[in-house]
Amino acid sequence: MEIKEAINKAKKNDQRAFNLLLNAFWDDVYGFQIKRIENENDAEDITIQTFSKAFDKIDTYNDEYKFKTWLITISKNIHIDLIRKEKNSISKTISKDSEDKLHQVLDDSLSPEDKLITEQNLAKLLRDIKKLKPHYQEVINLRYFQEFSYKEISKELNESISNVKVKLLRAKKLLADIIQRK
Repeated sequence: MEIKEAINKAKKNDQRAFNLLLNAFWDDVYGFQIKRIENENDAEDITIQTFSKAFDKIDTYNDEYKFKTWLITISKNIHIDLIRKEKNSISKTISKDSEDKLHQVLDDSLSPEDKLITEQNLAKLLRDIKKLKPHYQEVINLRYFQEFSYKEISKELNESISNVKVKLLRAKKLLADIIQRK
């Protein structure tokens, strides 16, 4: 299947077309991110977010541009958004005279109320995850609760790494749909 044909089929929600596009462009997007941030886990997470967002918005793709360029742009924007969030949450600097500088670090510790809310949210999330098909539940559990790498999940499930990635993307999309329906 040719890339243009795969894009058109993906616009019609053809899962094999998504898989082909993921396999064809994964290394390009991941390579782009690894050069930018030099952290394998973060590069992998951003790459997954890139494909997830691209596949959700595939109808907006304009074929006057290269698909790879479109993916790289999405990836770059996701990375920029993450940097902005980090900068806003790390610390605030309050200056008082030129000699006396006070750095006020934001307190991340949860209040008892926040802990209760977090526990309730986690319980709701677990209930929502149980609404997924068992193979999607398993891949989410291995990745996010047991913190397995893609390679470890691949070995555990006896599937290729690309299948694990696509299955995880699909599981996250289905879970998001379940959560949004409430």
